[in-house]
Amino acid sequence: MILKTRTSADLPWSEVTPEPIYRSRREFLRTGVAGITGAAVAALAACGTAEVAEAQTTLASTPNPKYVATAADTLNTFEQITTYNNFYEFGSEKGDPAKYAGKLTVKPWSVKVDGMVSKPGTYGVEDLVDFKALEERVYRHRCVEAWSMVIPWIGVPLASVLNKVGPMPSATFVEFTTLERPSEMPGQRTNILQWPYVEGLRMDEAMHPLAFMVIGLYGKVLPNQNGAPLRIHVPWKYGFKSGKSIVRIRFTSRQPLNTWQIAAPNEYGFYANVNPNVPHPRWSQAHERRLPNFFSNTPTQMFNGYGDQVASLYTGMDLKKNF
Repeated sequence: MILKTRTSADLPWSEVTPEPIYRSRREFLRTGVAGITGAAVAALAACGTAEVAEAQTTLASTPNPKYVATAADTLNTFEQITTYNNFYEFGSEKGDPAKYAGKLTVKPWSVKVDGMVSKPGTYGVEDLVDFKALEERVYRHRCVEAWSMVIPWIGVPLASVLNKVGPMPSATFVEFTTLERPSEMPGQRTNILQWPYVEGLRMDEAMHPLAFMVIGLYGKVLPNQNGAPLRIHVPWKYGFKSGKSIVRIRFTSRQPLNTWQIAAPNEYGFYANVNPNVPHPRWSQAHERRLPNFFSNTPTQMFNGYGDQVASLYTGMDLKKNF
């Protein structure tokens, strides 16, 4: 007899979503009125990014999507997720991305791949993402400012993207660079951060099954203010680790110096694992505000609640020193 241990990745949609939303979502998938299913997904795979965006504003889930949240988590609405963002390229206020990101041109889009990789080059979104293998995953998103959301992303495991280009064994880190285009990103006309925005992961973190390359949200093509057309999501880390609007992927044997480390090294480290025992110098991280309730006071979970799956990545590390 085989016994399977249930983890936070095994919970069905009905346990993380209010029943009316759950039932309407199933109806959405069954009828295909707003979604794309079956042969249409295969058709999408043959299209370029521009054709996909022009032909449809929705994306499909796989027949067996993975849901990565707990029964106590309630899904945030599309409006909440798309109007309250950190995306400093458009401004430092939470409403700035939704206000200004509509002017961002996201097609055509290309990603430069270089460094310690066997297939360097310039790739389109359709070259990196297998549209036939899309998954929908409900992930917790935890921001360093102590607010959080629960978001249904659409995409593929980050490992599947990286494996397409063949990282060399000598590559122990991967670096992600965000688009720099001040003409369309007004925040980049300021010196609030060093541009372009750069983030990085250890290779074992990037290849972990929970790390996700996002191209959609709530059954729709990813909105500009959420990092279109390609963004990373690393659910056990604070949100600033999840680079948006990715234009370069570089493999290296040296730990990248990420943007927030440059801006405030005493406040933001390389790892940025969610850890209630490591306070930000200007506020505590022991509790979080689950939006839209600004007055909630939920205890922060180690590794954002994904410890059963990722804690082994950091065995023997001093997580207070390596924050």
